Amino acid sequence: MTTDQLSARDALIALRAEVGKAVVGNDAAVTGLIIVLLCRGHVLVEGVPGVAKTLLVRALAAALDLETTRVQFTPDLMPGDVTGSTVYDAHSGEFTFRPGPVFTNLLLADEINRTPPKTQSALLEAMEERQVSVDGTSRALPEVFAVVATQNPVEYEGTYPLPEAQLDRFLLKLTVPAPSRDDEIGVLTRHASGFDPHDLAAAGLRPVAGAEQLAAARAEVAGVTVGPEVIGYVVDLCRATRELPSVRLGVSPRGATALLAASRAWAWLAGRGYATPDDVKALARPALRHRIGLRPEAELEGVTADGVLDRVLASVAVPR
Repeated sequence: MTTDQLSARDALIALRAEVGKAVVGNDAAVTGLIIVLLCRGHVLVEGVPGVAKTLLVRALAAALDLETTRVQFTPDLMPGDVTGSTVYDAHSGEFTFRPGPVFTNLLLADEINRTPPKTQSALLEAMEERQVSVDGTSRALPEVFAVVATQNPVEYEGTYPLPEAQLDRFLLKLTVPAPSRDDEIGVLTRHASGFDPHDLAAAGLRPVAGAEQLAAARAEVAGVTVGPEVIGYVVDLCRATRELPSVRLGVSPRGATALLAASRAWAWLAGRGYATPDDVKALARPALRHRIGLRPEAELEGVTADGVLDRVLASVAVPR
């Protein structure tokens, strides 16, 4: 069956198997990235170096036939290095715009917290407005555009914490753990057999979906129905995060909207035309964990955002 003959859902579900030709395990992260694309969102990926975060994005882009660009964020990175800049063309005698790496489909912002706020603010415009402004002129980004930003959770020296306003623009925050023993054996076995992570075509990875299937899938996700009891459950969960004494900043209404959107995409991937409270519970942690600000004394006591969400999920009544 060709890509054109596959339904939108079948094509996107096939992505997991296709990405698996290059990345061992991490099915949850692949599903999270698919949900982000379905919701026209962005994603923050947290994991120690060496757990295949970059390979995951490259493999997904190859399986979706999308363009991807990687930018290593450093303290000396300037806004123009991301958005592009106006340069003088000596041959024509005119100033022309040279697009930056942000003009792509999947922008891998590697170690995003290592660049200063001025550059982060330029990226924030691209994430929120899906355009960049250079020298007073706004330029639209591609229809399919998502920022996949990475953070190292154990090395904070020389970093700039992302402001809450920027964190709130990420639809999901995914954590990529170290692989299990069996998965790690699988990784080493592939490398021993000659696998080259820089040559995905040689690994047999081919496009199984494209922009047409993604557009059709987005339209179908928009048609997933959400009952008033599910909407009420989303609101109750988010409001409960604002009432805990260990929390200085709870989930905003934008966070509630993100949780609802992600839950609809999850329901669609499961083959249903309606969302349930279980869909909301499944996406609550990745959709909300980065939107919770803890009080310093709570952090000293070992309280985590995921712990707060576990408590909220256990205390808020689930509609039946």
